[in-house]
Amino acid sequence: MDDEDIFWVLHDWDDELSLRILKNCKEAISGKGKKGKIIIIDVSIDETSDDHELTELQLHFDMVMMTLHNGKEREKKEWKKLIYDAGFSSYKITPICGFKSLIEVYP
Repeated sequence: MDDEDIFWVLHDWDDELSLRILKNCKEAISGKGKKGKIIIIDVSIDETSDDHELTELQLHFDMVMMTLHNGKEREKKEWKKLIYDAGFSSYKITPICGFKSLIEVYP
């Protein structure tokens, strides 16, 4: 595993800085001439979910991130906009580990 790095950073930053991070990741993948993907483990809030306790927990973490780090936990529609604005072609969100999701992003 030569070129793999894993960080949990996007929720620490606002949309502008997260967009810059994702654009840099896309450039790094595309520049190698290989096909790759970005793997993000982060919160993906689904306010339409029937699991109200889970949604409440995710929104609580959103407030914590806003007050402590000027970051945010994102709703699914916010992830979609951020990913496409960074120039990626597709993505997949899979809920895992309680309130976190696995987000796979493809160039």
